[in-house]
Amino acid sequence: MSAWASSSQPTMPPAQAMTYSIAGCSEHSGNYVPENIQVDMPQDPSSRWSGAQQLPTAKQWIMLKLETLSVVKSITFGKFHRKHPCNMREFRVYVGLNPHHMVQALHAQLKDDTIYETFPLDYVNSEGMCFPTRFIKIVPVSAHGLSFHISIWYVSVSGISDPSYVDNIRSRYEEYREMVVLRHVLKHLRQRRMLTPYQNILARSNIQLEHPIVTDLHSSLVLQGNWTDSESLFSDASSAGLFDAYIQSCQPHSQWKRLHGVDADGDVPSKRGGHAMALDPENGRIYLLGGWDGQKSLDDFWVYDVNAERWRVISHSTSLEKNGPIARSCHKMVYDTKSGCIYLLGRLGDGDIPKPDEHQELLRRAGEIPDGSRPSAYCSEFYRYHTRGLDAGKWDLLFFDTASFGGPPLIFDHQMVMDCEAQILYVSGGGVVDGDWDSAKYSGMYSYNVRTSKWKLLQPQPALSMSSAAQPPISPRFGHSMVLDQKTHTLFIFAGQREEKYLSDMYAYDIVSNTVTELFSNFSASGGPDACFTQRAIIDSRLKEIYVFSGLTRQQPTCALTSLRADTPSWIYQYTHPSKPGKWTQILPQAIQEGGEPVEVPLPRYAHQVVYDEKMKRVFMHGGNAGGVGAPAEEMKAEAEGEGSGDDDRSDDDRDDDERPKKVLMETRLDDFWTMKLLRAAPEEIIRRAKYQIRQQQFREMCEEQPAVKALRFLRTEVSAVVDHTNPEETCIFRALLGHLFSTPVTTDDGFTECASAPKETATDFLEEPPKKRSRPNTPDEAWTSRLDDEDDDETPDVSTSVLITSSGQKRRHVVLSMEEDPKERDASTKPLSPERFRQRTEVFESLLQFIGEDGKQPMGSLLDMVDAEDGI
Repeated sequence: MSAWASSSQPTMPPAQAMTYSIAGCSEHSGNYVPENIQVDMPQDPSSRWSGAQQLPTAKQWIMLKLETLSVVKSITFGKFHRKHPCNMREFRVYVGLNPHHMVQALHAQLKDDTIYETFPLDYVNSEGMCFPTRFIKIVPVSAHGLSFHISIWYVSVSGISDPSYVDNIRSRYEEYREMVVLRHVLKHLRQRRMLTPYQNILARSNIQLEHPIVTDLHSSLVLQGNWTDSESLFSDASSAGLFDAYIQSCQPHSQWKRLHGVDADGDVPSKRGGHAMALDPENGRIYLLGGWDGQKSLDDFWVYDVNAERWRVISHSTSLEKNGPIARSCHKMVYDTKSGCIYLLGRLGDGDIPKPDEHQELLRRAGEIPDGSRPSAYCSEFYRYHTRGLDAGKWDLLFFDTASFGGPPLIFDHQMVMDCEAQILYVSGGGVVDGDWDSAKYSGMYSYNVRTSKWKLLQPQPALSMSSAAQPPISPRFGHSMVLDQKTHTLFIFAGQREEKYLSDMYAYDIVSNTVTELFSNFSASGGPDACFTQRAIIDSRLKEIYVFSGLTRQQPTCALTSLRADTPSWIYQYTHPSKPGKWTQILPQAIQEGGEPVEVPLPRYAHQVVYDEKMKRVFMHGGNAGGVGAPAEEMKAEAEGEGSGDDDRSDDDRDDDERPKKVLMETRLDDFWTMKLLRAAPEEIIRRAKYQIRQQQFREMCEEQPAVKALRFLRTEVSAVVDHTNPEETCIFRALLGHLFSTPVTTDDGFTECASAPKETATDFLEEPPKKRSRPNTPDEAWTSRLDDEDDDETPDVSTSVLITSSGQKRRHVVLSMEEDPKERDASTKPLSPERFRQRTEVFESLLQFIGEDGKQPMGSLLDMVDAEDGI
C-alpha cells in the first residue's frame, strides 16, 4: 500500500506563508484575544493570547482556519522581547480537514527566550501519503512559569496552497481513504464468513486486499483444509519476498570475522585510535590515515583491497608529500564516488595542545609544510586527495584556513559526510582548537559545495558563555555521530559530549527545508543505548537502518567516571520516516552452536573507525582504544589518557606534567581489523514455524475426525519434525497437544465416536523418544539460530477481533451472525465447515500473517475498533 501511495507523487512547489483566521478558542483572559497572535508585535506586552484558566484545570486551545485548503509544512511561534513566565512551554498541534476530526501533527516544547522557533508539521502519514489541511488546532500543555496563565504571542504557518497541486493531493488522499476503508470492510466480511459480498466488492472495485499468494493461502487453509498446498505456499511467499519486512524486524545477531591481510612486506597499519577511514565502494578499497598511537600523532596513509584482502602503504609520511597533511588525529575523511577524491578536514596535532615548557617547539612543529612555509598554529586546512585520473596520488590544499572563507574553524572530533550526487559535504560540531583549553568551544554545522568551492553556515553554535536565548536547535557537541540518508536528504545527529555531560539526544535535520526535528531528548529512556561519546555510526539508507558501535559511557551522563563496558552492545536504529522517532534494538552477539567453539569477537573499544559497504551489507572496523589497567607512572611515557580531548584521548594529564598522577591507566591501543555482517532469521526458519502452526491445526482436526492411533502417529512424525526441540516454549506446546488428543471425541475404525484414552505412561513414553535431528543449514548466513526471537506485542497482528474463541477456549455467542456456510464455499468441492472449524482455521491463518509484510496482507486493526475510538462511529 505504501508503494501505491508513493507512486506518481506530484512535484512539490516551494512553501510560502499561509493566511489564516481564528475559527475559535477556549476562554481567554481579559483583552488577550486570539486575534492577537496574527500580529507580530514583540515589544507590546498586550499583543498575545492568554488562557483564562490555569492548567491543568481546563483544556485550552486555539483553532486556526486556513484561507484555502493547503498542505501545511511548518509552524512558527514568535515571542516577547524578553523572557516571560507566561510563555507557552509544552504544546501540541493538530491538523485536519474539519475541526471535528483532527490528527496530531506535532508535540514539542518552546524555549523561554526571544528567538522565534519553527517546527515542521507532519503532512505525510505513516503510509507516505501526503494529506491536505484546512484547520489547525494549537493545544497548550504548560507554561514556563508555575501557576501562570499560558500565553501565545505570535503564530505564522508555512505551506503550499497552489490550487493545482493541492487539488491533486486532495484527490489522491480521498482515493487513499476510500481504499483503506474498503480494505477493512473486505477483511471484516471475510472474517465473518460473508464471502458473497466479499467477492462482489472485489469484482466491482479496483482494490487488492493482499498478495495473491496470501489469498491462495486463505482458500487452501481456511476453506479447503488442503494442508500440503498451504505449506508449499509459504515457499512461494519466500520466493516472492513477502518475508523480507518480517526478517528485517527480527532482532539480528552479529557475525564478526578478523581480517589478517598484510602488505607486500608483511606489515599492517600500527596500533592507533582517533584515525580516519573512507570507503570506495565501487572498487572495494578502504583508505586509512593518521591517528594517535599513545606517543605521537601519525601521518601514514594506507589502503586496503577488500577483494584481495591485502594492505598497501600509500605514504609513510604525508607530511613529506607536496601539499600533504601533517600528522594528526581526530580528523575526518569522506570519499566522493563521482570523482574518486578523498576530502580531509580537522585535526588534533602534537602542537595543538602545548605544554608550557614545550610551547615554542610545538608551535614550530604545528604548522610545518614541506615547502618550508608555516601557517599560523590554528589554521583549518582542507585537503583533497585524488585516487584516480591524471592527478592520481596527489594532494590538493583546497583551503589554507576554511574559517577565512566562511567555513569552520580548526576543529577535532567533528563529523563529516558527503552527498555525492549533489556534490555537497556537511560538517557538524566538533571542538574548536584555538589554544585556549580553559573554556570549551564548539563549531556549528556547515556545508561545502564542491562545484562552487563555497562554504555555508547552516546552524551556528555559539559559545557556552552566551545566554541560553541564543542556543540553536541542535546543542553544541563533539565526539558525536552524524549520518546522511541520501534518499530523503536527512542528516541524523546524535550523542557525543558537551562540557562534562555525555548526551543521549537525537535530531533529524532536513537539508531541503533547513529544519530540525528532535527525535529523542533521551533515547536511553526509549529503549536505546546509554549516553555515549566517540561511538561510531553508519547508515543503510535502503533499509532505513542506522548501526551504532560502542563508545565511552557513564553510569550517569553528568558523572565524571567514564567506563568502557565489557558487555557494551551494538545497536540498530530503524525508522520509517526520518522526522518521526524510530525503534532501537540491540544487536545480539553471534550465537554459539551447541558443542561449538567460542567465536572470536572484537574487544569493546572507543576512538575506533568503521565504514560500511551498503551493497555487500558489510561493516569494516579498525583499531581504537580498548582501555587498560593500572600501572606505575614511571613505567609510562605519555600514556595517561582520558576522554577530555577527543578520539586520541589525551587528557589534561598529557598537557601538564606537574599534574600527572602517580598511578594512571595503561591504555591498550589496537591494530586489529574486522568485518561484520548481520545475521537475521532465515526464510527456512520462518517456513518451519509456519509449518508447525499448520500441522498443529491439522492434528487437532485429526483428533476429532480420525482414529487416535493415526493422529498420534502424525504427532510423533510430522509435527515433531517441525518442532525446535531446543526451544522450551515450542516443546511445551508440542507436549500439550498430546492432552488434546485424549480429551477429544474421536472416530474409531469401527465408525463409532468415543473419548480417546490411553495410559499416561504409554503416551509419555511415546513422545519421550529422542526426536530426529532436523537438518539445518551449515552456512551462518542462511540461519543463525534454530528459532526466531519473540516479537514485540505491538508488532504482532491484532487477531483478537477476528478470533471468535476466547483465550480460555470459551466460544463467543454471536446473535447477529450465524457464521454458517456461504454459497461461495460450495465451489471448494469439500465438505461443509462448521462455524467452529471456520473460526479455528481463521485464527491460524491470521496468526500466520505475522510473517507477511504490511504491503502483502490485509490491514491491521478492525472495524470494531472504530466503535470505541474517540471520534468513532
